[in-house]
Amino acid sequence: MTFHRCASLPLLLLVCLLAVAPLRAQEPAQPAPSSPAAPVPQTPIVPEPSGAGGGTEGEALPPKLAGQLLPRLDVYFPEGDLDLRINRLINKTFFEGQVKYNFVNGDISAFLRYRYYGLKRTTQFTVFDSISFDRIDQDVTADFDRVRGTLLLMEWPHNYNNRTFFLTELDRISSNRGPAEGGGRFLVRRDQTNTFVRLGYQLGTPDEGRSSAIAGETRARTERLFSAFREFGPDESTLTSALTYGFPYGIGDFNYLKFEFEALKRLDVSRRTFLVGRLRGGTFLQVAKADPKTLPPEPDGIDFFAVPRSEAFNIDGRENLKGVRNRTRGTDALFTTWEYFFPWFLESEHRALRLTWDNWYWVLYAGYGTVGLSHSIYREFSSYYPDTGIGFESSFRLRKYRFFLSGVVAQALKGRSGLEARISVKSYR
Repeated sequence: MTFHRCASLPLLLLVCLLAVAPLRAQEPAQPAPSSPAAPVPQTPIVPEPSGAGGGTEGEALPPKLAGQLLPRLDVYFPEGDLDLRINRLINKTFFEGQVKYNFVNGDISAFLRYRYYGLKRTTQFTVFDSISFDRIDQDVTADFDRVRGTLLLMEWPHNYNNRTFFLTELDRISSNRGPAEGGGRFLVRRDQTNTFVRLGYQLGTPDEGRSSAIAGETRARTERLFSAFREFGPDESTLTSALTYGFPYGIGDFNYLKFEFEALKRLDVSRRTFLVGRLRGGTFLQVAKADPKTLPPEPDGIDFFAVPRSEAFNIDGRENLKGVRNRTRGTDALFTTWEYFFPWFLESEHRALRLTWDNWYWVLYAGYGTVGLSHSIYREFSSYYPDTGIGFESSFRLRKYRFFLSGVVAQALKGRSGLEARISVKSYR
């Protein structure tokens, strides 16, 4: 079986869109970005909707939202990522279809979700199919990993600022990166199955997408340039941690124990400016070595461990160190980012490019971190990457639609990474 990007992937995208269209779904609309109209400044971006792994048990859900059609669209450049979600809320039940597609390397993922809001617990059931390519070749095919799976996610809110999560997931992984039996190589090697459970805890305001990606659905996370892409009040802080156990019993082929965490802290410098610090890290407390017979022809460092590539850590890219280009997967990672927000204008109606601009923050960015294959990287300071940059976050209106535009230009201060420019556009109605 051969995967052709030019033929099968657009067809798969069309099928996914047709699958989610009957939902005619609407995710709860979000309020406009809150800005510092008083001595208390607010971040320019609204709270993340209760999407992958989100949702607060027992929260008030406005009746007028039920039955409305409102696709939510995120577009990322220069990566060429598109994230389309179509939602519908019916009473206490939430239906969502999601398609993520990368126009550069052909990655595509489709998700169907059912979420029920109970009095003391939120329950979510998800099925998904995801294809990701390792690199771009001149041919229409490339090395790929395909993951088909299902998961059950439950959330228990103890109060407004404290909640726990439990996730159980089964992933069926196919790949053409391995060798064939007797020499040569397959197009698709034998399937592997990753069965795991995850226990997570979140301290902080609800519906925060980065935390939900740690404690909930990692693969379907909403990616953002900056840490505080939600209402994040003065001196607020959050802490999220999760323990994931991949067990080898039954149909499971992996055996690992992974711990990860993330902390956010906002420090107000003046009445209108503030600093957001982020500390992110993780390690595999237990992991087995990979069977040498299953190694691909050109293995990466992470391939020598019996860990799914999707579960490994990395510090590069949009969500992590903005100026680092080369992806390095590892079993251990630690990094921090700092973002200083200061406004150009707030709660205004500036007209430019036929758009109405409401808010604009300039952002000074700096990051520092490392990733590797052993615990020793934490004390090897020569392995750390520093980077720095400047960016902005803004909101504008076009007719009845509202958009949030973010951008950053960053440069790693070591290694071969050049100047990186990243932009994201998010839509609301």
